[in-house]
Amino acid sequence: MLDYDEEAERYDALRGGEARAAAAADAVLGLLPGRARDLLDVACGTGIVTRRFAAARPGLRVTGVDLAASMTRLAAARLPGAVVRADSRRLPFADARFDAVVSVWLLHLMPDPEDVRTVVGECARVLRPGGVYVTTVHKGASHNVGSDIDAVLAERPPSPVPDDPAEIGARAAGHGLVPAGRARFRGHGQGRSPRRTIADLRRGWFVTLPPAGPLAEEFAARLAALPDQDRPRPDPVFTLRAYRKQPGGNPEGAGGNPEGAGGD
Repeated sequence: MLDYDEEAERYDALRGGEARAAAAADAVLGLLPGRARDLLDVACGTGIVTRRFAAARPGLRVTGVDLAASMTRLAAARLPGAVVRADSRRLPFADARFDAVVSVWLLHLMPDPEDVRTVVGECARVLRPGGVYVTTVHKGASHNVGSDIDAVLAERPPSPVPDDPAEIGARAAGHGLVPAGRARFRGHGQGRSPRRTIADLRRGWFVTLPPAGPLAEEFAARLAALPDQDRPRPDPVFTLRAYRKQPGGNPEGAGGNPEGAGGD
């Protein structure tokens, strides 16, 4: 697992920068109701996408939350006074506080299925009836573009899929959320080259290939043998799912944190 405090300073540059942020923000906003006035971006990272939500819709009040201190610091510089450091499993907001809740590139990081259930439940809890929750699903599959790099990586030990679409849909339904649309967007600048993939492997990107282990080095050698070491292969395409909160939702998550409680 990557250390996102260590990743913060180079995070945007390694992940497509403004072009990817624009694509993500546009796709998310296309799934949100025009009447939304309060939006929460859970795991907002550096705020590069979050600030685009606010810029795109005048009158939309945007709040970002992230657990990593370095990420929160960068996001706060982009959205002064609108970023909170907190754990997505214990959101420090009152029930039914937001018209829209977004969690992009978060659920795939959850190490335990119970954490996924808890995060989805918290997002549902702070969402008003009629509000919309948007999240990415099956992020790992997004990076499989049928390249020679993918052919090599296909032989690594299988990774868990915490953000499996069917599982997320079931979790959402358990909290009174019903399907409300889907969208896809391109991860500009994230097409892998063999050399970059080796670097990612050695800094812990692939959870089933621990850095510096013999298996990781075996895969590094196979990647190093591929042609065009610095040529990026096609960009990934990410998938979003939207869910609308029904009146009387949150059957699994009655109650919740009072305003300002929880967090980490």
